Amino acid sequence: MATLRSNLPSLNTTASKLAVGLIVGSVVCALTANSLGQWLLLSPVLVVHGLALWQPLSYAFIERSPMGVIFGALILWSLGGALETSWGSRRTLVFALGVTASAGVLTTLLALLVPGLMGATFAGGTVMATALWVAYGLSYGRGQTNFWGMPVTGNQFAAIGAGFVLLNAAFARSVLPVLPDVFALTLTFVTIRFGGPQVWFLRASNWRLHRQLRGRAKHLRVIGKDRNHPPDSDRYLQ
Repeated sequence: MATLRSNLPSLNTTASKLAVGLIVGSVVCALTANSLGQWLLLSPVLVVHGLALWQPLSYAFIERSPMGVIFGALILWSLGGALETSWGSRRTLVFALGVTASAGVLTTLLALLVPGLMGATFAGGTVMATALWVAYGLSYGRGQTNFWGMPVTGNQFAAIGAGFVLLNAAFARSVLPVLPDVFALTLTFVTIRFGGPQVWFLRASNWRLHRQLRGRAKHLRVIGKDRNHPPDSDRYLQ
C-alpha cells in the first residue's frame, strides 16, 4: 500500500486542484443548467456580444456527462500531476488554462465566419484533459511509456489522445462539435515542439540583440601595430 501511494500524484498539487475544479464546476453546471450553468459553458454568441467574456476560461471546468467528469478528472490528476513533477506548478497551470482558453477564443472567432457555430455551446473539461494527455505523450517523444499496461512510445500515447478527438468527430459526423479540441491539439503540438510565447519572445530578443551587435561592429576598426608609438602609448583608447 505504501508503494502504491508513493507512485500516485499528491492531492495537494495544481493538477489535483484542476481536477477538483472540473468536478465542482461540472456538478454546479448540471444542477443549475437553466440558470447559472448556461453562463459557464462556452457560447460564442454570448462572447461575441460581450455578455460573457469569462466563458473561454470557465468552460474549461465543465463537462456534461458523468463519464466525462470522471475520466477528465483522472487525466488532470494523473497526467497533469506527472507533467507538474517535471514542469513545475506554474508552467502546468499556465499551459492547461492557456491552451484551453485560447482554443475557446479561436472557436469564438471562427464562429464569426461559420454561422452554425454561433448557437452552439461547448464544454471544455475534455479539451483541457486532452491537451494535458497529448502534452504528456509528446514530452516523452520516442521514449517508452505505457497505455493501460501496454508499452507505447510517447508519440504513440499522444496519437491515442488525438484519436479520441477524431472518434468523437466521426460519431458526430462533423468536426464542429470538437473544434475546441482540434484547436487545443494544434496549440499543444506547437507549444511542445517549438516552445510557448515566452520562448518565442526570448528568441526574438536574442535575434534583435545579435542584430544590434552586428550593426555596432561595422563601426569598429582594427588598429594595427605601429612601431612609432611607445609601448605605454594610449593609442588604443582612440
